[in-house]
Amino acid sequence: QVQLVESGGGLVQAGGSLRLSCGVSGRTFSSYGMGWFRQAPGKEREFVATINWNGRLTYYGNSVKGRFTISRDNAKNTMYLQMNSLKPEDTAVYFCAVGQGSNGNIRSESYASWGQGTQVTVSS
Repeated sequence: QVQLVESGGGLVQAGGSLRLSCGVSGRTFSSYGMGWFRQAPGKEREFVATINWNGRLTYYGNSVKGRFTISRDNAKNTMYLQMNSLKPEDTAVYFCAVGQGSNGNIRSESYASWGQGTQVTVSS
């Protein structure tokens, strides 16, 4: 059974940085694309970033482009999301997900397994 565990969330002031981690077990991590999504209260789940199996291809949502960086370490079965220049509108629960193929994807329905989420709160 695939398990994903996010960590690294917390409270930060606007303009600050956080790095989220997503540890994966129960699957050959290095074979699959991965993604980060987020959901704010009262809003739909939003695509944040995605990365392919070897980390060479990445894609970002417009609202985070230029501020967030997705990466992965296949030797550690871990994916990361470096978040810089954080804004209050980045406040949300952040979820990581494992894809069903080797490529990344922006559509949440393309992902097979999800973590429990980690809260990120950005104060103004």
